[in-house]
Amino acid sequence: MKIGIRTHDLATGSINDVLDKVKTYGFKNIQLVFKKAFFNGDKAILFSEENARIVGEELKKRNIQVAMLGAYFNPVHSNKTLVKENIDYFKLHLKYAHLLGCKYVGSETGSFNDDKWTYNPKNRTEEGYKETIQVFKDLVKFGEENNTIVLMEPAYGHVIYDVKCLKRAYEEINSDYLKITIDLYNLLYIGNYKNYKSIFEEALSVFNEKIKIIHLKDFYIENDKLIQCGLGEGLIDFSFIIETIKRYAPDSTLIFEGVTGDDIIPSKKLIESLIK
Repeated sequence: MKIGIRTHDLATGSINDVLDKVKTYGFKNIQLVFKKAFFNGDKAILFSEENARIVGEELKKRNIQVAMLGAYFNPVHSNKTLVKENIDYFKLHLKYAHLLGCKYVGSETGSFNDDKWTYNPKNRTEEGYKETIQVFKDLVKFGEENNTIVLMEPAYGHVIYDVKCLKRAYEEINSDYLKITIDLYNLLYIGNYKNYKSIFEEALSVFNEKIKIIHLKDFYIENDKLIQCGLGEGLIDFSFIIETIKRYAPDSTLIFEGVTGDDIIPSKKLIESLIK
């Protein structure tokens, strides 16, 4: 079991400055989104073969592993030109992930609310499901050709919205080049958050070793909304979380997502103490 962080939650800026900060904080694993983490002045550095080579060399110098490349996009966005561009960009990640020593490229499954990525009744339709699955089938086929694995991540407000729907999608795509990211927080809403333990255990027991990334988040409730906070500061029992991971998915990488600023070090200390 390894601990990592979403890079742009820790730092943004030049490649060297960002990776130096990752090293300073003691993280050996990261979830990396080029255009959110790396900047040349005000201009985002996009993923490309050349930039992947440059970053790959800098990672080696610091002994930092990319646990997953994030190339998140909305497969059911109404702007189909944008969808095509994002599919091509995702495939670029699949083609050159090896230059970073990375096996996995991930995305969520999108929403018919376009850029809001929130619940829409159409997300729960067979039409929405089939549209999303067709996109992922194409990505997985390309992943097979380039020996890189696609990670699918469910979320309550998206097309693949719970464990049962994710299981259907996984079995339908039926490839060793599709694996799973689990983000418990993303599976919750005001109507089910009290059942978070059973939801998490169901996800891990169904997918076990197929889960490669687990996002760690904590939250509290305010005005009937889930609000993120530092790990150990909210409602999540992380002793339960870690013990469940040890039981079902011990080889997964645990990524802090949305943990920022002064919450990073205490969160890291908490999880390190629990995985011993």
